[in-house]
Amino acid sequence: MIEVEKKFKLNDEEEKRLLKGAEFVSEKTFTDVYYDTADFTLSKNNIWLRERDGEFQLKLPVFQKEKMQTTQFQEIEGEDKIREIFAVATVLDFETDIKAFGYEFFCQLRTTRKKYQKEGFEIDLDEAVSILPGEEDFVYKITEIELLVENKDEVSSASKQIEKFAKRNELKFEKKRGKIVQYLFQKKPKHFEALVVAGVVKAED
Repeated sequence: MIEVEKKFKLNDEEEKRLLKGAEFVSEKTFTDVYYDTADFTLSKNNIWLRERDGEFQLKLPVFQKEKMQTTQFQEIEGEDKIREIFAVATVLDFETDIKAFGYEFFCQLRTTRKKYQKEGFEIDLDEAVSILPGEEDFVYKITEIELLVENKDEVSSASKQIEKFAKRNELKFEKKRGKIVQYLFQKKPKHFEALVVAGVVKAED
């Protein structure tokens, strides 16, 4: 599946307007641990390897010819599939094996997510905090509006649907950082600057 999503920083009025008529689905808290090499090999290519509550996931960018207001990622779940992509043989456990290739964790975020559905769209209200010692002051709230599609041919249509949905709810369609990029901006400036140089993010976003 491919995730097509748009991030928003909402004020109280915008959040109330967006959630009007929405169906509450769930609230849960999960912990993400992100991994990369010392020279940021993955994230400089907008590739994100994480462990979410003990399960490894890989997010790969989906490149489109036309410029879109949304982001698109294919999410790969399961250690076996990720080993195949990275060409990492099974020797010990997955974390130990990827460390042999230079992958170390650089971020640990705990997120409380309130999930809603409205008009066929998924709405996630996230509040993320860093759980690394000395970083407890990192707290970031972000809202994501998302559609899931099965193939690249559906991405453009999904992106336009999200744009129309946002406009119907009078949301400002501005560029906003996701929680991991905001974390790097605040806590890991060297890593963030590497992403700017690589063209993955913009310094002023």
